[in-house]
Amino acid sequence: MSTFKAIVVVKKEDGQQAAIRDVDDSELMEGDVTVRVTHSTLNYKDALALGGRAPIVRRFPLIPGIDFAGEVEASGSADFAPGDVVVLTGWGAGETRHGGYAQRARWPAGQLVKLPQGMTAERAMAIGTAGLTAMLCVLALERHGVKPQDGPAVVTGAVGGVGSVAVALLARKGWKVIASTGRPQEADYLKNLGVSKIIPRGELAAAAKPLGKEAWVAGIDTVGSTTLANLCARTSYGGAIAACGLAGGMDLPASVAPFILRNVALLGVDSVQAPMALRQRAWERLAIDIDTGVLASMTTKIGLDQVITTAAELLAGKVRGRVVVEID
Repeated sequence: MSTFKAIVVVKKEDGQQAAIRDVDDSELMEGDVTVRVTHSTLNYKDALALGGRAPIVRRFPLIPGIDFAGEVEASGSADFAPGDVVVLTGWGAGETRHGGYAQRARWPAGQLVKLPQGMTAERAMAIGTAGLTAMLCVLALERHGVKPQDGPAVVTGAVGGVGSVAVALLARKGWKVIASTGRPQEADYLKNLGVSKIIPRGELAAAAKPLGKEAWVAGIDTVGSTTLANLCARTSYGGAIAACGLAGGMDLPASVAPFILRNVALLGVDSVQAPMALRQRAWERLAIDIDTGVLASMTTKIGLDQVITTAAELLAGKVRGRVVVEID
């Protein structure tokens, strides 16, 4: 038996506690592929789990981290061989199964994705769950049929992980991108990603009217609640909003008016249980659709020993873009 380093969350009488410790191989969960994890990420969901701010972790003890990438060490599946570079997102990682904040992971082959040729584990985690979610939103808008020549696209929570990648993907495809953010000091950062116009978060925070002035034909929303209601109310005829987040709340205080008077579509997007074929398509697109320089400009790297403190900074609104965790 061998041991490896991992962050482990345990249940205490006064709440959860997270710390780095040695973990034995025998503590790994069932699966036919063992991965040497080299990179993970720090997402908003991870920060909530580490801080015990929401019931993200649902079994204890547990290794958090909702995604990871690395090299296959051993495989009982014909689909993977030692040395293959793979990525794991969703499927309960960091919630009900040991996740990415560890030097080793064991998973069912059917939930791993072999990375496209030329994509490294580090780049895959610079994209991560947030970037995958953003790409799934773009694909949903494309399936609906909206195009850059139809009008602008709006992205809420634009400074965050999903928002930053969404802006970069849309801008590279020729969209005029409107960014909604509560952090006006990040204007230069957003413009470098490709934003054409910035609107304050408060503009979408007031109670939504049944219909508003048409301002965009497409949108990617990470906030939910009143913000999503306002997005729908201001979407042009035949447009669509892809909704993937609920940072502002799970409610939707909206009218049916945009849907029946303007033929607006509300497209729900999930990355946790997305079908494998869709995941593979998204990663193939991410390998070519996101500029490596732009991706680097939105990415910060930290070590495993910095994850817990950086998570607190993320919850305090002091982190922007993507955070890659260098595990190995």
